Amino acid sequence: MVASSSARQTAISAPLTERRFLVPLALITSLFFLWALGVNLNDILIPRMKQAFGLNDFQSSFIQVAFFGGYFLAAFPAGWLMERLGYKKGILTGLLLCATGALLFLPASMIGLYRFFLVALFVMACGQSFLEVASNPYVTILGPPDSSERRLNFAQSFNAVGAVAAPLIGAVFILTGVPRTPAQLGALSAVQVQVYRAGVASSVKLPYLVIAGIFIFMAVLIAVVHLPDVAERTACSGHEAVIQPPRGSVFAQAHLVKGVAAQFFYVGAQVGVASFVIRFAQHTVPGMTARLAAYYLLGHQIGFMVGRFAGSAMMKRIAAPRLLAVFTGGSLICVTVALLARGIVPVWAVVLIGFFHSIMFPTIFALSIKNLGPLTKRGSSLLVMAIIGGAIFPAIMGRISDASSIQVAFLVPLVCYVYILYFAVSGYKPKSVPTGEPAMVGAGVQGS
Repeated sequence: MVASSSARQTAISAPLTERRFLVPLALITSLFFLWALGVNLNDILIPRMKQAFGLNDFQSSFIQVAFFGGYFLAAFPAGWLMERLGYKKGILTGLLLCATGALLFLPASMIGLYRFFLVALFVMACGQSFLEVASNPYVTILGPPDSSERRLNFAQSFNAVGAVAAPLIGAVFILTGVPRTPAQLGALSAVQVQVYRAGVASSVKLPYLVIAGIFIFMAVLIAVVHLPDVAERTACSGHEAVIQPPRGSVFAQAHLVKGVAAQFFYVGAQVGVASFVIRFAQHTVPGMTARLAAYYLLGHQIGFMVGRFAGSAMMKRIAAPRLLAVFTGGSLICVTVALLARGIVPVWAVVLIGFFHSIMFPTIFALSIKNLGPLTKRGSSLLVMAIIGGAIFPAIMGRISDASSIQVAFLVPLVCYVYILYFAVSGYKPKSVPTGEPAMVGAGVQGS
């Protein structure tokens, strides 16, 4: 059975949050901006580390491997720990791990070992995994359950702002000096090359020292501010059906398992498309320079940011699953154009995909943990582990591109969108039982 139209309208028009949750929501939302800096500065670190240590493309890719690996390996322990300690202590643990990782950039710069930088990134990513596992579900329960998807999209909008700000900050404070070509380096003595590379490596010290200070400041602020320990809710909407409370293992929750798969496909598509924007533009428009193509990547990122805010606003009137289906359909149309068209048109189609990607991560996340009750933290950790898709699908696209062309490689995100569309249409629905059988509703608020 399905919910009545009046119930659906109530769900869409529910307020974003309640007055008592405004300060906690503002604090947690600021974290979304903060960890976006850490994630997106990797795109700046890759060319910097290549200069500092004379790396090839394969060696420099370990930066993303270390980062995504930290996210993947820390996610499930983070969920386990928060089941015992609560959201607030989980967030504090994440902030302190992030600060520790950022501070490790200082000795890494002084010692001048690439492996030390990878360790620092791994520790920082573990901290950000804790923050993701805690903050995403915490935002969904800081207010009415019927507006949880809109609330998480709003918070994630500031993550998109951080994604746009990070390259600008990195360009000013990290990508300093004049890069030397291999020929220029070959003309230098061994001592001069060592001095040059040490100077390049040391350029990351100040930015990451500032980042560490911000993480520590936020940890102190959250430690002294009251964060309500809100119990996870199992809610029902409509008059003909109720939602069955979770039973047994977290893996028995079918809508969560489907959501983890959808998140895996989404992150793979999102990272894959963004990673190939510049090369795609150069392939489809002969003679286009990398500098000019980079503006299309900026447009892709700006569209992503605009879509986050616009999507959050549209959820006031459009149910989250339906909007997810519409945005996924838009991505399907754009990637089809990218596959079949020629000239500048497919480039703009790929740029537009950034807008349609915008609401996918938070909406899939919120729909997947809906009505999990005490299993929410464990489910959240699985959804964060799904971020590993960002390390797998771009590699698949790269292999296809090497074997055929970069345009053909966009068949990979097309397959991803097909599954996400299935999730948006029917896969997100939690298990329901006939009216009259017991179902758990409501929530409790305890002191932090």
